[in-house]
Amino acid sequence: MRCTILASGSKGNCTIIEGQGGAILIDAGLSAKETLERLSNASCTADTIRAVLVTHEHGDHIKGLDVLARKLAVPIYATEGTLNDFLCHRRTSTKALTTHTCRAQETFTIDDFTITPFATSHDAAEPCGYVVRENGARLGYCTDTGILTLQMVSLLKDCDGMVLESNHCPDMLANGPYPESLKRRIRSSRGHLSNRAAAKALQVLGKDVPQVILAHLSEINNTPERARASAREGLGLFYEEKMLTVATQQGSTQQCPQRIDL
Repeated sequence: MRCTILASGSKGNCTIIEGQGGAILIDAGLSAKETLERLSNASCTADTIRAVLVTHEHGDHIKGLDVLARKLAVPIYATEGTLNDFLCHRRTSTKALTTHTCRAQETFTIDDFTITPFATSHDAAEPCGYVVRENGARLGYCTDTGILTLQMVSLLKDCDGMVLESNHCPDMLANGPYPESLKRRIRSSRGHLSNRAAAKALQVLGKDVPQVILAHLSEINNTPERARASAREGLGLFYEEKMLTVATQQGSTQQCPQRIDL
């Protein structure tokens, strides 16, 4: 199983997970045209995609969802709250679209993929992350959450690799240009994980998860160097044994891959 980041950040998020018999997308926060271009640039084959999993309904995760799902002729999987918000308030097309409701802790399958959604803590209708299993490998996907619960940590520590949010540097956020109301939202329990919070999670998970992609970095309140340095501190003695990748808004290309192989 291979996980490739096509885009990660406040301007759009999209990840492809490829298995032996097919692939799935997590989120579609770029336009459909841009997503297809990035798939090609990353040497990923669009016609192998079987479904799009959605974490929540914010624009940087669903911008291209409607058009892309119809272009690829694949179903959308999301929680009831996410689907209701998307279908009733954000979707403008009336063309046919196939959707499936998933529920936290209820496992379902898409071809050879076995997928377990889990609840996250974000200011959205019913946000979730996913653990994806295929051919004996496990990938955890956890972004857009203000906290990591014991249940989330328990699921992630059993993974062979994970995509983990490291959204902001607390000092950059505090001294940055955002209004105080937005700063409070970001650092709240329903906001985004800071570098420090991600590092604390890696202190717990470091001995168990060999490959980590740090994701959803703020372009205003973080830098890849700060996120990596914080993660390195959290991993401590485990750092040299791990594969640590920092995802960016530009995502993966053939020349600069942002991916892990499990």
